[in-house]
Amino acid sequence: MLIGEFKHTIDDKKRISVPANFRKEIGRKVVVTRGLDNCLFLYTLEGWKKVVEQLNTLPMTQGASRGFNRFIFGGAFEADIDTMGRILIPDHLRDFADLKSKVVIVGLNDRVEIWDEKKWKDHIDKVEKQADVLAENLTNIGIL
Repeated sequence: MLIGEFKHTIDDKKRISVPANFRKEIGRKVVVTRGLDNCLFLYTLEGWKKVVEQLNTLPMTQGASRGFNRFIFGGAFEADIDTMGRILIPDHLRDFADLKSKVVIVGLNDRVEIWDEKKWKDHIDKVEKQADVLAENLTNIGIL
């Protein structure tokens, strides 16, 4: 299970260090792509295959399906984790997530999100203020 929040810095060669807690579960190769809320999603190869299977069920005839597939697959990048536990973040993904030098890496069970540190703080501050309402809404649909 991928959980927790870790702060890291992008090095001069555009690499970030994958938290040691995640490395055993992730393996040596990952897929990084555009995520929602202007962060990046990082998947294990097994997790990525599940995403691919789900997205392949979307009807190609619907514009929203085509658009979302382009968003996810067009931005995807397969990355090797080096011996020091780092991955390269290509320019198009760094630009998309507006990653500067300080990033936050967040484990969300089946995927990892990579955020610009300031954007993460702004986002989580907003979510924390709404946590009660969010929990109530989940209860209304039978979750929690």
